[in-house]
Amino acid sequence: MTFELKISKGLLKEERYKLLLPQIDALIKDEINFIANISNITSVLKYSFDNFLWVGFYFTDNNNPGELVLGPFQGRVACTRIKFGQGVCGTSAERKETIIVNDVNEFPGHIVCDSLSKSEIVVPVLKNGKVLGVLDIDSERYGNFDETDKKFLSKMLENILNIFPDEKR
Repeated sequence: MTFELKISKGLLKEERYKLLLPQIDALIKDEINFIANISNITSVLKYSFDNFLWVGFYFTDNNNPGELVLGPFQGRVACTRIKFGQGVCGTSAERKETIIVNDVNEFPGHIVCDSLSKSEIVVPVLKNGKVLGVLDIDSERYGNFDETDKKFLSKMLENILNIFPDEKR
């Protein structure tokens, strides 16, 4: 299957997300493999925004409750495991809320996986009140993320929630 994203240069962030979300839905609608779909979603996000340094998922490890394990991502080598409550990802998972960090150096307990990362957004993946994982996006620019990112990334996760397995991965 060949799939081409249609995103014009010079679009505002909100316009870009509005074009991307239905394309993500179309990209994954006929594929049932979870890893394939999540992998393509990380690629779409990474290459659709100029300032996304790293895009990836961490999933709750069913064998080690209270711990996230690295899933599909686009970017440089990443931390493999993060405990709930540690770093931005673990804090987002523990609180079950999106966290936007304008300067990662100012986040208490920030875990440095990539020294080029300057700002970050982490959106939890929640299903029936349970944390299935988090979507983590880093930028090499300070203050790169805002409420627009939060709104549209949350909406994207709502749209794709049905592809997440309920049982062990």
